[in-house]
Formats: sequence, C-alpha cells, structure tokens
Amino acid sequence: METARVFVKSFGCSTNLADGEVMSGCLAEAGYVLVDSLADADVIIYNTCAVKGPTENRMIDLLKRVPRGKKLIVVGCLPLINFERLQREVSFDGAAGPALGEKIVGVVEAVLRGEKMLALENAEKAKPSLNLPRVRVNPIVGIIPISYGCLGSCTYCCVVFARGRLRSYTVDEIINRVKSDLADGVREFWLTSQDTACYGIDIRTSLPELMEAVCKVDGEFKVRVGMMTPNVALKILDELIEAYKNEKVFKFLHLPVQSGDNQVLVRMRRFYTVENFKHIVDAFRKTFPKITIATDVICGFPGETTEAFKKTL
Repeated sequence: METARVFVKSFGCSTNLADGEVMSGCLAEAGYVLVDSLADADVIIYNTCAVKGPTENRMIDLLKRVPRGKKLIVVGCLPLINFERLQREVSFDGAAGPALGEKIVGVVEAVLRGEKMLALENAEKAKPSLNLPRVRVNPIVGIIPISYGCLGSCTYCCVVFARGRLRSYTVDEIINRVKSDLADGVREFWLTSQDTACYGIDIRTSLPELMEAVCKVDGEFKVRVGMMTPNVALKILDELIEAYKNEKVFKFLHLPVQSGDNQVLVRMRRFYTVENFKHIVDAFRKTFPKITIATDVICGFPGETTEAFKKTL
C-alpha cells in the first residue's frame, strides 16, 4: 500500500505551533510523508485555534473549504471549545484536542482505515513528552512549552476548556530539551505557556528559577519569555527582573492589561489592579529602559462604560 501523504497546518499561539511541530515529527517518524499543499495530501490535519469568536468563525470557514475526497482531522482547541458547532457545520473524519503528541499517529491510522475517530476524552489534561520528535517551523527556533494550562478563571476566556489547569514540566525536562535542540542547531528558544508566570507553582519551582537554569546551559543562544498574567508576575517580580538581567534573555515582556478600569478588571476576574500593572511596567522600565513591552486589551467588555474605555486609552 502506498504511504499516505499528510498536510499539517497550525494556527494561533506559539504553544499550538509547538504542538504542530511535534505532530509532524511523530507522523514523519511513523513513516508518513509530510506535504506542503492540500492538493498533494491524502490526510489534512488542521491544528485549530478558537480563542475568540472571529477566530472560531475563520476556522470553521477554512474547514468547510477542505477539498472533497480528502480525509480531514481537526485537532487543537476548537474541538474542545465548541464541538457542537464543529459537528453541526463541518464534515470531518477525526477530531482530537490540543497537545496530542504521538497519539496523532493512532488517529491518522484509524481515519485511514475508514473509522471516524474522536480522541477528546481527558484531552484538556494532555502533557506529551518533551523528547518527542518534531519538524520545526523555523530550524533555528526551538519553541518549548514549559507548561500547559493555567491557574486563572477569567470570565471571558474559553481556552481553559481546551488547555485545562496548570501542568508544568520539570526544570530537568526542559533543560534536556534545550541541550538537544542546541545540538540540532537551534539558537533561539521561546519559553511558552498559557501563562509563563505561573510555571512551576504546581511542582514547587518558578519561572525565574527555570530562566536561570536555561541561561546556565553552555552555548550561544537567546531566550524569549512568553505571556504572563500581571497578578502572578507581581508575586515573583524581583526574582523575575533579576533573571531578565542575563544577556541571553531578550528584553521583551508580554503583559496583558485587558482593561484600564479596575471595575472592569473585577468583572473579568483578573486578580490585579491597574496600579499593579503599572508597578510591574515601571519596575521593568527602571531596570531595562529600552525593554519592549506588549499588552492585550479587550474593548467593549459587557458593562464597560465610555469612561472605563477612556481609562484604558
């Protein structure tokens, strides 16, 4: 029987990109041929994002346009966030959650046998090994999920239904992955998670301790730290700034404020104030005057007044 050809495409956050790299690596190791176009594929795997309504709509539209005769497997966050809509509007052959790891091979095998494969049970608890093979999007960038899930309960967030609660990898697991990637030619590491600041709380370590350990690894490379929530970052602020002083760490901070009004933040269940956010920003800028700071803002949150919106601006 001719080897099946598989097209894999990931959307959304860097964690999803890392999940896609691992799925591609596991499929290649299992003997499948990875192709770069839909036309050449027997099986199409879309690793989806559904973080917002418009994003979900784009995903559904894309899935509807898959050419007839192709086997379609939908993985990632969408199947867990809105499976009812997926099932109602899209014709697919398999569906699974995020962070699938080597399990993608079994899903593809089942679909090729003609089965309709659903792998959604306990998907929000997935935590694949960091030692699995991968096909990198960029050969010099190593995207490392340092944890999955978070400790938040934001009223607007649907990602928690797909990614679940916090599950951190150990420092040793991550260091081993860094060393392996360096040997493969990686020169830039993205430490990624749904909330990097809460890394290690479940295993009695912390993001600053991890950063220090990563930076001690021999070699020439840079480290980029992903998004962190202000209330958790505030608890480790001094240690975090100290860890950022290492020359290997990019002076980049992604700190979502979401709103400039404290009452809106309460309704969002964001456990910090505008003043907390400003304190973190001021502390980083005092130590690193040229630091790049990125943030996120939600406009039109239910109950937001014109005055609250102006505070955000």
